[in-house]
Amino acid sequence: MTHWWRHAAIYQIYVRSFADGDGDGTGDLAGVRDRLPYLRELGVDALWFTPWNTSPMADGGYDVADYRDIDPLFGTLTDAERLIGEAHDHGLRVLVDLVPNHCSDQHVWFQEALAAGPGSSARERFWFLPGRGEDGNEPPNDWQSYFGGSAWTRVTEADGTPGPWYLHMFAPQQPDLNWEHAEVRAEFEDILHFWLRRGVDGFRIDVAHGLAKTPGLPDVGPHPDPTDLPYQDCDDVHDIYRSWRKILDGYDGDRVFVGEVWLPTAEQFARYLRPDELHSAFNFEFLCCPWDATALRGVVDSTLAAHGPVGAPPTWVLSNHDTIRHVTRYGREDTSFDMGDKRLADPSDHVLGRRRARAAAMLTMALPGGVYVYQGDELGLPEVQDLPDHLLQDPTFVRSGGVDRGRDGCRVPLPWRSGDSLGFSPDGAPAAPWLPQPDDWAGLTAEAQETGPGSFLTLYREALALRRARLTGLPETLSWVESGPGTLCFDRPGGFRCLVNAGEEPLPLPAGATVLLSSAPLEHTDAGVLLPVDGCAWLSTG
Repeated sequence: MTHWWRHAAIYQIYVRSFADGDGDGTGDLAGVRDRLPYLRELGVDALWFTPWNTSPMADGGYDVADYRDIDPLFGTLTDAERLIGEAHDHGLRVLVDLVPNHCSDQHVWFQEALAAGPGSSARERFWFLPGRGEDGNEPPNDWQSYFGGSAWTRVTEADGTPGPWYLHMFAPQQPDLNWEHAEVRAEFEDILHFWLRRGVDGFRIDVAHGLAKTPGLPDVGPHPDPTDLPYQDCDDVHDIYRSWRKILDGYDGDRVFVGEVWLPTAEQFARYLRPDELHSAFNFEFLCCPWDATALRGVVDSTLAAHGPVGAPPTWVLSNHDTIRHVTRYGREDTSFDMGDKRLADPSDHVLGRRRARAAAMLTMALPGGVYVYQGDELGLPEVQDLPDHLLQDPTFVRSGGVDRGRDGCRVPLPWRSGDSLGFSPDGAPAAPWLPQPDDWAGLTAEAQETGPGSFLTLYREALALRRARLTGLPETLSWVESGPGTLCFDRPGGFRCLVNAGEEPLPLPAGATVLLSSAPLEHTDAGVLLPVDGCAWLSTG
């Protein structure tokens, strides 16, 4: 049996920005349900929902206050159950985000911990530690938050006296859970059962590498080894996933775990994909790779080499809710991406970026394994780089003192059609979208691209349909074909060839090959058919 998740095309839905069904300016489950036919016609196999749980939204829902309920911004638990069923009726599987590294400071456990006071058992579910220095005024160690500043915040006790510090590798509103505590493990096992019983087909695990910490929480030190950090990739994390895998495997329906695993080496990454742990994980090395044929080929080779020994399918992704949209990245002088330095102010040529983004989309869909599509990729949306400061909501903006403008630019509500809010909300809705849409997005709506033969949306639909017909179920292998400098060319079994021209001159197509699809118009000359610069073509050679 070929498992569906080994070759799936999975569409990421950032609920808050996908579609607003009730007119309050925020995307919701009703809006998603209305657009399930669109997603089916797009040709994806599954939907991944970023957190829809009850949350104060200090970090866009990744600060969960109740893992067993839906935030009122998005709807109700009944709405979620209906959405899962209706998605299944459309042939779409459903993956939900699980955030186990931390919860919200409004979670009942953390509120109990604050109220219970020093030395209480309620505080043992988190990392409460006394401070260093005179009167404990300094953090317990030197760890830094991913969002900037110290990873520790000191509490004030009920009597007004300074208390211990608690760990938060992200925002202070996101206290880290202590995965050495048996109650934490039992709680999340029950959460898995809760959603599996409601029909979800799997989970995307947030910060999958970060749950376990090195005992004693030692300092990182002035010269840290990125392959040996005390707050990530600790051995105990693998025991957690082995226990979870047993739970998942106890349900029918071929359920799946997908990990968000940001680690510096392929060897570390691959350990999460052993047969008794996670099924797959995001390939961030590919996302960060520049638009360069040699670099891209190197990442493809290293990805296949890392996944092969553990028998896991590779995955390919170009954008998500945390990164700069690839239309913008590919239009820059430096087309690489680094989470530590997003270069949000770098100028971008969106015409060039869209041309490369179309070719990159076809490349990802031709490679063996699974592929992810972030909402709006199929419309060719760029990053919104000029949002006013007072509208920015990403905590990284505040935590960095405005140095890092955060991730809001890739989270702007989608444009669906002409009219108010570009169809994101119902016409006449009393509230504007939670982030403003650029005026020039009117030409990028799904409605505007519906019938355009050369539109992004048409390209995605055609590519996903061909991928399903020609590549699904094939062995997860490829054979490189030498095609000249600045190019990528590989064959898949069954006479399928993918050719990418990232060079500086048009590239002749091989004689006798049948063109299945191209990302850009081909040039017909007396010397033959040419693939333009920054183009991709799928060919039938059999």
